[in-house]
Formats: sequence, C-alpha cells, structure tokens
Amino acid sequence: MSFIDAIKSVFSQYATFSGRARRSEFWFWTLFTFVVYVVVGIIAGPMMVSGMDVQTGELSGSYFGGSAIYGIVGLALLLPTLAVSVRRLHDQDKSGFFWFMGLIPFVGWIIMIVFYATPGTVGPNRFGPDPKAVTAPQTAV
Repeated sequence: MSFIDAIKSVFSQYATFSGRARRSEFWFWTLFTFVVYVVVGIIAGPMMVSGMDVQTGELSGSYFGGSAIYGIVGLALLLPTLAVSVRRLHDQDKSGFFWFMGLIPFVGWIIMIVFYATPGTVGPNRFGPDPKAVTAPQTAV
C-alpha cells in the first residue's frame, strides 16, 4: 500500500472501528499525522510565541488563534487515528480494548509499538478477511 493509498483508506474509513488495517496503512498514517503536526507547528507556533508577553504573562489573540489551530487539527485527526489503531490491533486478532494499554507511560507505549509493528494473522480472523490477501482477477463469463 502506498502512502497516498493509506491516507485515502484511513480517511474513507474515518470512524470505522471494524475490520483490519495493514501495517503499511497504520505507519503511513502515523507519518502523515506527524508531518501535519510539524506543518501546523511551523504555522501556529510563531503565532503563539508572538502572542505571549513574557514579562507580564499576558496572552493576546494570536496566542489563542494558534492554540485554536492546534486544537482543530488535533480533533480532526483524533477519530481516524483511533480507528486505524483499533483496526491495526484487529489485524492481529486482538480486541480494540488493547488500545488502552497505550495510556500506561513507557511500558504501555513499548508494548503498543510492538503490537503495531507485528505482522497480522494470515488469512481471515474474527475481525474480517486478511487485508494482505491477494484476490485473483475475476474473468467475465
């Protein structure tokens, strides 16, 4: 799965928590969100810095504008990120509730990285067909 295909796949399944997601889909999505946050940081960061008065501690409108940009982008990416994470766990025949393990600092993060990097089960499992399965081309009869 290419980078563009992975992004299209995640956005087309914006809030779909059922089914399975390939490793490439998950990791390309992770790369995409990282790039988006870097770009938002380049745009909103200077706005936020210019909106802070260090001596008085006052915050101006540009600070809140930059914060709003971060918040809107974060909210827009939250649901598809959760969905692709759960589908990635489903690919290994694990319940989506394993996602909560990622809330445990350090140990949980390491466990989740291992889960996300581990290949999925071969063939269908209780969450659906294998996303890597190659289907034979159908011939017209």
